[in-house]
This record gives sequence, structure tokens and C-alpha cells, in this order.
Amino acid sequence: MNDVMANSMLDEDLQGIRDMARKFSDEKVAPTALELDQKHEYPLDLMKELGELGLLGCCIPEAYGGSELGVLAHSLVIEEISRNSGTLGLAIDAHTSLGMMPVLFGGSEEQKQQYLTPAAQGHEIFAFGLTEPHSGSDAGGAKTTAVLDGDEFVINGSKSWITNTGVASSYNVCCKTDPSASGSKGLSLILVRGGTPGFEIGKPETKLCVRGSNTAQLFFNDCRVPKENLIGEINRGFPLFMKGLDEGRIAISALSIGLAQGVLERAVRYAKDRYAFGQPITAYQGVSFMLAEMETQIAACRALCYTVAKMNDAGIPYSKEAAMLKNAAGEMCNEVCYKAMQVLGGNGLSEEYEVERFYRDARLNTIGEGTTEICKMVIARYTLNDY
Repeated sequence: MNDVMANSMLDEDLQGIRDMARKFSDEKVAPTALELDQKHEYPLDLMKELGELGLLGCCIPEAYGGSELGVLAHSLVIEEISRNSGTLGLAIDAHTSLGMMPVLFGGSEEQKQQYLTPAAQGHEIFAFGLTEPHSGSDAGGAKTTAVLDGDEFVINGSKSWITNTGVASSYNVCCKTDPSASGSKGLSLILVRGGTPGFEIGKPETKLCVRGSNTAQLFFNDCRVPKENLIGEINRGFPLFMKGLDEGRIAISALSIGLAQGVLERAVRYAKDRYAFGQPITAYQGVSFMLAEMETQIAACRALCYTVAKMNDAGIPYSKEAAMLKNAAGEMCNEVCYKAMQVLGGNGLSEEYEVERFYRDARLNTIGEGTTEICKMVIARYTLNDY
């Protein structure tokens, strides 16, 4: 991979983080990625190792066990890990952007010390419970309720398509705490620990993509948690987790870029070795032009990703830009993986060449963290206001 363009946007410390993540990805992630996908097995040991290296806590202050390097550093880690495993890239995203960040944004000092420190160091895993059977893109339509009874919240309801289920110790759960409030009002974010009575995890989903990422439903039946587990203010959870989702859109875009880069590398290696009509297939413009298009698309999205991440780190509002990035990177990833399949032809369908795994994993990226259509709605709203 030619890093000249990327290096022009990164200082020496960020290049060092990227190189550390790349080395870990190539030496530790790549050898087991196919097996974990085939077995639908969560990469828990790899998550722990990432925590020990300080690569899970890039966005977390040193006071809470993190390395305090920022969102761009976090994005570089996800990009490099996803070059070999979309499963592990997604696990990191759900753990950090959706799990830890709302606690960092709105949690009390005690909550930060208690929950962020072990999570940033890979000793515990986070999950985020937002989607429900009848509300996905409509994030404000959550029906799971939390009623304050003395010193405890009593939670009832269910969540769907939750990442890191089973392995997570802490679940940030979106609950309706004011039933009289309409839409996104009256929602609160409450932390539920795994193993709490009344909290059960459903059967793991059998999925098309990111098969090593544990995904399941959550069920709450008179689940009681201390009122101190409220994150932020009562009935003010929506802005809190939407802030986390904005950052999550940067993270999943980095995942898209990493997947696309990984599949390009595999397609190029294959094309150089594959002969047709007496010469390498790279000699034919039908193939070489596809590779050129893939390289260009990836580079454009990488530049946008680094720019939006820098906006975040600098404290510049970036909600519109995050939606633009997520929309562009998710669609790019799917297109690049499609082209890679075309380059490999029939061999692209074989697990042996890995491209089919990348092709499957790419499909998540136009759905998770806000579908392409939802992102377009966000972009359009800002655009109509801006002009």
C-alpha cells in the first residue's frame, strides 16, 4: 500500500499508531479471519490484545485508562484492522463509538472511572441497545420503558440486532422514561450490566456478513438497575446517543475504507498472477481500469474520512459531514468489493480467495450507523438550511 497521500494528512504519532495497528492486523488478525468467519466465532482474544496495546482507548482520556489520541487515531485503527477482518472492525466500533463514548460524553465521574477504565484496556466489552423489532432508522421510536421505582429503574421491552451480545459486560440501553413525551423526547440512556436479573440475551443471529460478530436480541422483563446507572440527564438521552452515532459514522466509514483497501490488495495480487490468452489479466484495460477506479474511490473516501475525523478532534461541528462520509464510504465499499469479485471471476466465489467474505461484509456498511437513505435525509436537511 502506498501511504504517500495518507501520510501527508498524518503527523508522526498518527503514522506510528497506524503502523502498529497494521502490524497487528497482518500478524494477528489475518491468519484467523477466515476461520472465525466460518465458525461464527467472536474474536475476544484479539479484542483483549488490542486493549493491552492501547488501541481500544484512542478516544478515551488517560485519566480513564485511554491513550487520548483522538478520533482520527481511532479511525486509523479500525481501518487497518478491517483490511483483514470486518468482524473485528465492527466489534471495535460497537465497543468504542457506541459503547464507551456516551459514557464519556454524559457519564458521571464515578461512571467513567468504573466503566471506561476496564473497557479502554480491553478487560471488559461494551454494547449499545438502540434498535428494536419495530424501530430501526426511527431511533426516537423506542418502546422499551424504564420506570423509576424508589432507587431503581424497572426496565421492560426488547432490542434487536445488538452487536457484541454475550461477550459484553455493559449495555447502554435506550429507554422511554417519559411515556407522555412524543418522538425522540422522553428517552434516557441507562447502563445495564450483563447477568442482571430480568435481562436475557436471545439466540445469536445467523447472518450474511460479519459472522464472527455476536448479534442477538435483548429482552428485559422487570429488570431492575440502580438509578445511578442513568447516563446523563433523565429524558435527555436522545442527543447523547445521537452524538455517539455521529462519531460512529466516522468509525464505520473507516471500516468501509479498510474493507475496500483489503479487497483491492487481494484483487491486485490475483490479477498479477492470473493469465488469460497468454498474458496477465492486468494487461487488459477491462481489468486494469477497474483496479484504477477502485484505488481512486478508496483514496477519495480516505481523504474525506481523515478530514471529518480531524473536524471532530478540533471540536468543529461535523454532523452533516459525518453523514456525507458515511454515505460515500459505505456505497464505495460495496462498489469496490463488487469490482473485486469481477476481477477474480469464478474464483471470487471461493472462500479460499477471501474476496467473497469482503463482499458479504461490505453489505453491512450501507445499513449500520444509519442507512444510506437516512444519511441522505440528514445531508439534505443541512443542505436546504445552508443555502
